[in-house]
Amino acid sequence: MELSITTPALLFPAISLLMLAYTNRFLAIANLIRSLHAKYKLEPNERHILVQIKNLRVRIRLIRSMQAMGVLSFLFCVICMFTIFRGWTEASFWIFALSIVCFSISLVTSLVEISLSTKALEIELSDIEELTQTSFLPNILRSKEEKEDAGI
Repeated sequence: MELSITTPALLFPAISLLMLAYTNRFLAIANLIRSLHAKYKLEPNERHILVQIKNLRVRIRLIRSMQAMGVLSFLFCVICMFTIFRGWTEASFWIFALSIVCFSISLVTSLVEISLSTKALEIELSDIEELTQTSFLPNILRSKEEKEDAGI
């Protein structure tokens, strides 16, 4: 199998877009942390705020790891292109493999962070669910006549 200089270059747009997405997630979480911090100052006894803050701390660390692995993947792609240019075939294969491994770790870490993000949303929704005992979905599935009979 031959590794041409265009092969690692194919990862450049993917890594760049992924880094942009990671940066956007970081900025959104940073704003949320600031907002929750202000809320916590007003109501220090709110339990769900503390749970959210702990969750966000883990997510920030995961995003940092995602970004680090993305940058390493990008760096290994550049080094791989250099080794291909110099004609160091064996080294280029190993460095390209390292690039793909870093890229994969970044993606798996992103999946874990998305899972934690979902958990954080479930915590927020749990407050609303405590206020309402009826489920939203069955109300949607009811016919128009049943809704009128139930007063919905």
